[in-house]
Formats: sequence, C-alpha cells, structure tokens
Amino acid sequence: MQPPDFLQESKRTKCQEREGNGSRRKVLIFMIPLVSSGLLDSLSASGKVKGSNPYNEKRLLEQNKKMQAANNVPNDFPSFIREGFQVKVVASDNYQKRDSGLMYLDIEVGNGDCPRDGQQVIFHYIGYNESGRRIDSTYLQGSPAKIRLGNKALVPGFEEGIRDMRPGGKRRLIIPPELGPPVGPSTFFSSKQFEVFDVELLSVQDCQRRTIGFYSDVICN
Repeated sequence: MQPPDFLQESKRTKCQEREGNGSRRKVLIFMIPLVSSGLLDSLSASGKVKGSNPYNEKRLLEQNKKMQAANNVPNDFPSFIREGFQVKVVASDNYQKRDSGLMYLDIEVGNGDCPRDGQQVIFHYIGYNESGRRIDSTYLQGSPAKIRLGNKALVPGFEEGIRDMRPGGKRRLIIPPELGPPVGPSTFFSSKQFEVFDVELLSVQDCQRRTIGFYSDVICN
C-alpha cells in the first residue's frame, strides 16, 4: 500500500477535552523516539540556541533544510535549528501548539467521535527524525497499528495527538523530547530529539472483556 498524499489543504478540528495524557516500530510509538518573514513561526523547545547569532541560526536552518530536501520531506514539514541539545522548531502558522509542547497540523479532519479510554484505535503512521529521514512506516510494513487507549502503551505525545482525531482524519504531530519515547542503548534513539509523525486514523473500535472458563481476554470490534 502506498502512503497517502499528505499535501492536501489543512483544516482544523476540536474535540471535547478528555482526562488523561494523551525492534523498530515498537520503539517509535510504543513505550517499552532565511525564515520567510510573516510565513514561518519560530517556536523554541528549550530557549535560545546557546552562543548563537542570526548568522549561525540562518546557517543551521539552511543545513537542516538541505538535509530535509535530500530526504524528500512532504510539504509544510517543520524545520529544526539544533546546536547541541538546544533546539528551535520552525513551522508555519498552520500548526497549533498546546501547553504540553505538542504541535500538530490537521490535514484532514475526518468524521465521527474521537476515541475514548478503553477503545482500540487502528491507524497508519510515518515517522521522521529532525533531518526528515523516514525512520518507520506502517504503510511499508503492510498493516496498520492497533492499540487500546488509556493503558500507557503509547508514547505520551503520540497518544495526546491521536486522542482528539476523528476516524478518517490525517494529522502531522511534532513531538518534543519530553513527550517522546525513552532513550538509551536498548532503544532506537541514543539522544533526545523531536520526532514528526504523519498519522491517519482509520477506525475506532469498542472493546469488552470476555471470560471463558479460566481464560480471559479483551475483544474489540
């Protein structure tokens, strides 16, 4: 299956607030990873770039954009100005930013109800690093991901971002390090960084526990 076209005109959506926070594929989303004046908005993850000046920021931004161009990133993809552990996110005004630090862009809104705790979400995603390199894709794996919400099985930023999506919706998430996966020798990531995910929510299923004799499981449909 080919990845969908994420170049469509963006739309915005809101769902009623709900409680709660929000190997290769498992590590990425499962817990076990010159600015055009008036068009782009710089959002800092951890303050000013240490020891930077306009020339250095411009140079770092241009370097990042060149790497992203070489990786054929989709339209309206965010850029990153990184100097050591200091990072600025440069994204268009189409993106929304939450108090948690999560940023998102609704590409398609979808229809129906947003998922709730205990329900199973079925979704496709493509994951990118700061240079725009594709690091994971359920499309390439040939099957969507399935996970129940509310049991802390998802990376916090990913779960927060998918909670107020509607079936059929497509959204780009910019997940800051503090809402990302753990890092270390046992994970895909060796250092804290931003991750970008293009998410397509396919469907939401109700789940219930089934007990047969001494056997118990949860079924979703």
